Amino acid sequence: MSDYQIILNTCPNQEVAQQLAEALIKNRLAACINILPQVYSIYEWQGKVVQESEILLLIKTRVDLYAEVEKMVITLHPYEVPELIALPIVAGLPSYLSWIDEVVKSM
Repeated sequence: MSDYQIILNTCPNQEVAQQLAEALIKNRLAACINILPQVYSIYEWQGKVVQESEILLLIKTRVDLYAEVEKMVITLHPYEVPELIALPIVAGLPSYLSWIDEVVKSM
C-alpha cells in the first residue's frame, strides 16, 4: 500500500477553496494543493437533483495524515457533508514523493 495519497475536495467558491488550502499547507497537512476552478457538479441532495459550479481541490499528502486533514476540512468547510475522497498514489517520481515527506509534518 502506498504511503501517499491525493484527497479530492470540492468547495463552493474560490474564497473557501483558498482558505482551506492555505490552512492545510500552513498546518503541514499537505505538501501541495491544486485548485481547479469551474468544476460543474450534478448530484442528488435531500431528494433533489442539484447542478452547480464548484472548485476542486487536489490535496497531496501522506496516508497517515488523512484523519487530521479530514478533521480540518470538517471544521472549516461550509458544506454539511463535504466531499472528501482519498485516492492512493500508486506510483510517483521518487524525488517528488520524498519532497512530500520533507514538507508535511512527521507523525
